[in-house]
Amino acid sequence: MPVITGRHAFLEVLHQEGVEYIFGNPGTTELPLIDALVDRPDFKYILALQESVAVGMADGYAQASGKVGVLNLHVSPGLGNALGVLYDSWRMKTPLLVTAGQQDQRYQLSEPVLWSELIPLMRTYAKWTWEPRSIKDLVTATRRALKVAMTPPTGMVFLSLPMDVLYGEGEAELWTTPSTPARLRADRAALEQAATVLLGAKNPVIVVGDDVGASDALAEAAAVAELLGARVFSDTFPGRTDFLSDHPLYQGILVRSQPAVRAILEQADLMFALGAEVFPFSLPSEVEPVPASLTIVHMHSDPWEVGKNYPARVGVIGDLKASLPELAQIIRERQTPSRREEARRRAESAAQAKQTAYESLKSLAAEVSNRLPIPAAVLMQTIADTIPAETIIVDESITSGATLRDFLVRNTADSFYGMRGGGLGWGLPATIGVKLAKPERPVLGIIGDGSTLYVNQALWTAAHYCIPVVWLVCNNAQYMILKRRLHAYGGAAAKAETYIGLDMMDPEIDFLALARAMGVHGVRADTMDAVSKALGEAMSRNGPTLIDVPIERSIRPAL
Repeated sequence: MPVITGRHAFLEVLHQEGVEYIFGNPGTTELPLIDALVDRPDFKYILALQESVAVGMADGYAQASGKVGVLNLHVSPGLGNALGVLYDSWRMKTPLLVTAGQQDQRYQLSEPVLWSELIPLMRTYAKWTWEPRSIKDLVTATRRALKVAMTPPTGMVFLSLPMDVLYGEGEAELWTTPSTPARLRADRAALEQAATVLLGAKNPVIVVGDDVGASDALAEAAAVAELLGARVFSDTFPGRTDFLSDHPLYQGILVRSQPAVRAILEQADLMFALGAEVFPFSLPSEVEPVPASLTIVHMHSDPWEVGKNYPARVGVIGDLKASLPELAQIIRERQTPSRREEARRRAESAAQAKQTAYESLKSLAAEVSNRLPIPAAVLMQTIADTIPAETIIVDESITSGATLRDFLVRNTADSFYGMRGGGLGWGLPATIGVKLAKPERPVLGIIGDGSTLYVNQALWTAAHYCIPVVWLVCNNAQYMILKRRLHAYGGAAAKAETYIGLDMMDPEIDFLALARAMGVHGVRADTMDAVSKALGEAMSRNGPTLIDVPIERSIRPAL
């Protein structure tokens, strides 16, 4: 058995498992790894100037590449800085290996500077945590962590790495982990039961979620929807492309309002929740979004999600891409001619409703297209009309992007990545991570101004490594979502039209100066033509670009 240092053993395990990038912000306890990387040109260490930036980059990379994102953070303060964006990764079930250096074990009893117990900080978010005590344990723990992160349901894992283990030498066998199949097919009996219930519905509706995109099952989901003639909606917080957006059955995203969701579901006698979380909302409501009489069939790769909030008549657990073709075949074999005709009629009605809604949206956008500052919906339409079809969108536009996916055509699982968790600061660095995973594709981050300021240090990383990403900042100089919620409450703030602590004015942020300070090319675009021109030029540049777009500031949107 070979003698090896802990730091070299750790890196060798990562290499054997296909890791190329390490995202981090190092400190003293991470120096063993930084030292070992000198001899490992096969790794690319991507430096972030703040830990949240490292998380966003690793998250975007992991989602877009399908590999584990590896993070290198610094003891408790670094881990604490990262927790805000790690929350988003937890909600998105992103496979991350989060590491943090730890003080020498021989020194911990004295409670040295920067020491604290790290494992408790991560237990809420991590699928598995460990602090290895020897080199042998480090090798085993690293392999186990990578396996657990990628085992469905995917998610983050955490290793606390003591300095003495990384610097120490010992015997360790660097064995290779056999690949584990991740696409586990659903139980045949459950699929048959689901098909029976689905075929019995007179007015079914399908609610799709991120599990569809994560398993790349868009075509398979569409095939089932077509057989049933069912209208399809995305759940209330979609972070991926979860259905073919231009498909005639697709009706868009469910509004994040319990009464609005209930109004749709009351028209149905069955809901097929397909890879969906049923349902995430930001605020409580007296209105229950799911009618008690509604029959539910729930299918997901994560057993935790099936029937989590509402009882399912049938629960099906399995990988969607592997399981949906079998479900479709069962439905096809059992569907009578009269049921097929009913499905055809439902599909025609859904297609007509979709076309009517889209024409209405375009008409409303046209009515306000000449207003300045640019209405947010007009900006989203301009983006959709301008960018190349192969562009990947990374979205943290919050309120400004409410109509973005109504205009965008997204028909591949890797075409869109959005923030599902709700913690600001994910999108700007995630754009970099997605570009590193998909270097051949143009990548556009559409980011709110408030979100940008949480992690503006990401601009430097893109400039430093000459990563040709484009960010479009939706600049309304305020936290619009909070103003609108205060206005909806109808309290003192709304009556006085005074919103404490929600404006970024006096002075306003000079995003072009901020970009220049970080080494990023910046341009301001205050008309639709200027936006189109700026996007076209930015997409062809060999480096990062930030486009600052002033948009409407009224809490009552033009559209």
